[in-house]
Amino acid sequence: MMKERLLLHDVTMAGLQELRFPEEKPLLRGQEAAELENSDTFLLAVDTDWKEHDIETPYGLLHVVIRGSPKGNRPAILTYHDVGLNHKLCFNTFFNFEDMQEITKHFVVCHVDAPGQQVGASQFPQGYQFPSMEQLAAMLPSVVQHFGFKYVIGIGVGAGAYVLAKFALIFPDLVEGLVLMNIDPNGKGWIDWAATKLSGLTSTLPDTVLSHLFSQEELVNNTELVQSYRQQIGNVVNQANLQLFWNMYNSRRDLDINRPGTVPNAKTLRCPVMLVVGDNAPAEDGVVECNSKLDPTTTTFLKMADSGGLPQVTQPGKLSEAFKYFLQGMGYIAYLKDRRLSGGAVPSASMTRLARSRTASLTSASSGDGSRPPACTHSESSEGLGQVNHTMEVSC
Repeated sequence: MMKERLLLHDVTMAGLQELRFPEEKPLLRGQEAAELENSDTFLLAVDTDWKEHDIETPYGLLHVVIRGSPKGNRPAILTYHDVGLNHKLCFNTFFNFEDMQEITKHFVVCHVDAPGQQVGASQFPQGYQFPSMEQLAAMLPSVVQHFGFKYVIGIGVGAGAYVLAKFALIFPDLVEGLVLMNIDPNGKGWIDWAATKLSGLTSTLPDTVLSHLFSQEELVNNTELVQSYRQQIGNVVNQANLQLFWNMYNSRRDLDINRPGTVPNAKTLRCPVMLVVGDNAPAEDGVVECNSKLDPTTTTFLKMADSGGLPQVTQPGKLSEAFKYFLQGMGYIAYLKDRRLSGGAVPSASMTRLARSRTASLTSASSGDGSRPPACTHSESSEGLGQVNHTMEVSC
């Protein structure tokens, strides 16, 4: 039986850090963005191995696509998209990126679509009650049980990040780690609610959603990318279903988390967390606040320089690199191609979990396994923050 209370894990990672990655390439413009206008760029998966499932949950059906099968004690990678998108619009560019595929071939990958948001979804009947954000989180154990996952590493964006954070708070024993992009832990006040309602009266739904996904600077200057998403949101996602999801997200409550020691009986995420936001993203303030409410010993804060509201689309290379380091910090060692470190290909042999308990520190785990390559310290400097150290295993 699932525990519905927080399970305390004394997992020790490197200290809080804010990493500013240099831009790998500019935000998509010109020819690159023009190519995105073709729906195949978003919707056509490179692999034909994805299998679709409709899974019964206490709050209705969930559409899920999965590739691979559970591999021993390794967790599954489970994703949840932002409002206005689905798993294809949100994650295809990222998961089809070469370096990311090199990582994910060692894991089972499970994409979850919020109810009624998948491609080709039927419109909900009149009077349908869309699940609350808490109920969306409570649907996920059914997915975990259906496929026999022991636990998952979640990757969520925006509304999906909020859902996965709720999931980890309610069912901590099912979550091994979280990558949360553009998360806003705050519910909307009545002023924000009124502004959203007014915006809905003066703008189309796709345009309203675009202001959630992109910064004002992107909306003005990166017109090709924004236009391609406007077309996809309007044509691919059922608009009535999207309106229900949008309304529910905007009526969410505060995520009930506080940094340990700040208030009595503080609740927080007990698994390793990587927070990600672009330095030109509308969600930046929310992510910074979320960072202030998490345990600094288990939280990594990644602010991507020269990146906007969809870093997984505009800078998949930098994000996949950060994800690889995140996995290594959790005790999963990737023998992957690393052109910067090796000047060539490193044998992509396996990805194995370190023999450690969930309460062991990363440092003690590193020192306790003499057969593994020596650990090296990866340091990034942040503007105004000096240098922060994060010890990780890198196979060179």
